[in-house]
Amino acid sequence: MSVNDSLPAQIDYQELLKRWLLEDEYRLQALLAAQQLNLSDWMLAAGFVRNLVWDKLHGLQTPLNDIDLIYFDSSDLSADKDSAIEAELNRITPMYPWSVKNQARMHLRNQHLGYISSLDAMSYWPEKQTAVGASCLPVAKSVSSIGPASLILHSPFDLACLFDLTLQRNPKAKPGLFDLRVKNKQWLQTYPKLRDNGEW
Repeated sequence: MSVNDSLPAQIDYQELLKRWLLEDEYRLQALLAAQQLNLSDWMLAAGFVRNLVWDKLHGLQTPLNDIDLIYFDSSDLSADKDSAIEAELNRITPMYPWSVKNQARMHLRNQHLGYISSLDAMSYWPEKQTAVGASCLPVAKSVSSIGPASLILHSPFDLACLFDLTLQRNPKAKPGLFDLRVKNKQWLQTYPKLRDNGEW
């Protein structure tokens, strides 16, 4: 029986996802490292959360190709700032594959109107299941872990779509980008229970 088969019909997906994150030492340490930088409107997003859920629902433990740290700072749109943050994260936790992007400038690359927050930026990501992130409230540097009260989840969409094993296109994304990502990321091969529901 898969984890998905054993989930009750009525479930608090937020609480379940928090529990899974808290049980994952690798992800917890990444959250603590990111929290130390005191970035504005930050979170660890995309595969950091998405893959954890899909792994659990498939009984897998896949490695993360990168850890996407997003934040929002309209006062400095330079790519150099992202590089500096990555360098500091690599100093703190050199074993993590960090990828840092200020969402205040990502609209330029994506040819959108300016975003107003990290959550707003995520609302344009190609598939709904990727648009989910986690952050934590400030904790003392001497603390080696965090609890459920200090863990915060962020998504512009209903978390249920991440658990129902569908791939849902975001209607705000450019046509064709979703299909390209599904092909290049090979999600259907890695996670064979996934299905494309064709929703726009």
